[in-house]
Amino acid sequence: MSQDSIGDFLTIIRNGIMRSKPFVLAPFSSVKFDVAKILEQEGFVKGIQVVEEDNKKKLRVDLKYVDGESVIHALKRISKPGLRQYKSFTELKPVIGGLGVSILTTSKGFMTDKQAKQLAVGGEVVCTVW
Repeated sequence: MSQDSIGDFLTIIRNGIMRSKPFVLAPFSSVKFDVAKILEQEGFVKGIQVVEEDNKKKLRVDLKYVDGESVIHALKRISKPGLRQYKSFTELKPVIGGLGVSILTTSKGFMTDKQAKQLAVGGEVVCTVW
């Protein structure tokens, strides 16, 4: 039985937004850290920290709100363990007319769809955010 740790991480963020939490905690992994780092760089979250709680590393994601409304409107998992979605850089489409981003994992690491187009690399589309 496989477990989708990225899907679980995105669900933790979605649940935190629905309850208007100031931050969420998720079990740490380098993949989740890379996804959170991109969310921070693109301005969807305020900040990220690695914290130690009960001798276990956790990833703290500070959620961002403007006038009481979350900056993240939708956070959707695209590539799933049962059905991987790979795209070349020419097949990548803008998310909501360029308002959102797709997060990809490529041979050069995690990056947004815009960065992948600049570097002319394709990869697995992990999720979309807007």
